[in-house]
Amino acid sequence: MAHIELPAGMPGIRGLMMYRPETALPINQLVEVLLQGPSTLTKGEREMIATRVSTLNECKYCSSIHGAIARAHLGDDASLVAKVATSPESAPVSDKLKALLRIAAKVQQGGRSVTEHDVAAARAEGATDLEIHDTVLIAAVFCMANRYVDGLATWAPDDPEIYDRAGAFRAANGYLVPAPPVR
Repeated sequence: MAHIELPAGMPGIRGLMMYRPETALPINQLVEVLLQGPSTLTKGEREMIATRVSTLNECKYCSSIHGAIARAHLGDDASLVAKVATSPESAPVSDKLKALLRIAAKVQQGGRSVTEHDVAAARAEGATDLEIHDTVLIAAVFCMANRYVDGLATWAPDDPEIYDRAGAFRAANGYLVPAPPVR
């Protein structure tokens, strides 16, 4: 049960965004730029960064929904997304993405955990300054979102179908279009 009264049947951050739409808009605009906007990282790669950070933060709702969005972008490759979420070093992704995921994990621990060596390693694998910047910002935004969702004890459904439907919707429509009701 959430710590505050939220709209019934609205899981995770969705209930919080309905509760306070004036704060939802800038959050959604930022997430739209980071995860859906033009980038040299694919939408699936960026969603996997969000999923990895949310998994490290043990945020069930965010790791589940962003994992579902990543799967929708990646042709429903559940095993790849699960491997990146839990064991990225052994995941079949590029060395550049692995380096960026290491940076994201360091941000999850604390921003000052990211070292010059981490950044140099990412650059050595071909990461650009913009990709490094966006990885750090995605990780920071998801640490905030995870704490927002869990700090107010929002509801996280157990049914994976709910996440799959919502993930397909977000992958297709981005973060600025209101989602249909949870069924």
